[in-house]
Amino acid sequence: MSRLTRSRKARAGTDLVCEHVFRPLAHVVVVALLPLRVPPPAVVVASGAAGVAGAVALARGHLVVAALLVQLKTVLDNADGQLARLSGRVTAFGRYLDSEMDLLVNAALFAALWRYTGNGVAAFVGFVALTTILSVNFNVERLFRGTPAVWDGSVLGRVYGLVYGPQDRLVERFVEWRLRDALPEARAAYHDRLTVSVLANLGMSPQLLVFGVCVALGRPLAFVWLTVLELGLVAVLALRRELLLRGFAPIQEEAL
Repeated sequence: MSRLTRSRKARAGTDLVCEHVFRPLAHVVVVALLPLRVPPPAVVVASGAAGVAGAVALARGHLVVAALLVQLKTVLDNADGQLARLSGRVTAFGRYLDSEMDLLVNAALFAALWRYTGNGVAAFVGFVALTTILSVNFNVERLFRGTPAVWDGSVLGRVYGLVYGPQDRLVERFVEWRLRDALPEARAAYHDRLTVSVLANLGMSPQLLVFGVCVALGRPLAFVWLTVLELGLVAVLALRRELLLRGFAPIQEEAL
């Protein structure tokens, strides 16, 4: 088994952009850092610094520089996890730091978009839309895999629970309500792989690639409208799951 294969994170859906672009690029970084015993959290911090630097460049109107720094952020964002898995240093601290750094960078990028375009409403809509899409992506896969939402009592763990906990619990409670008294076949249909696979390709890596392209082309607001369209796709997927679940309603009623 190759090092690249061993460094892959187990996912139910395949992020094609991440798998074929950023993961191989990140592996080059990992191979260089592995002998130096660089701690993965240091790579998380470097990733965050590149993202914030990209936001500063965007705010100042240096669009190509901003786009390139955002892609560097994405490469390093993939490298930290790959380095942790390959070196056997996967920790809750690193996971919390990575999630919270991503949120910080996203907030900085949309604040910079506001500064550059002067359109605060669009920047806010884009931030909310992207955050929602990423949250749905995370939670749909988590529930597909049957992984509970947990965090510890450390400082970063508490921050994670404060920031992400409400949305994770909201999704869990909604799914629990929708699947009450559902048969195993209905649960399997509701947690379908197609939804997981589609949402996997709306993850952080492809989002920031598209963000960078829009910025480099001088059309950063185009990314906002794309995220709104993606929310529509998420709504369609949710409707599809509801229709799949309804297909089992007569069987459930007979069982009751």
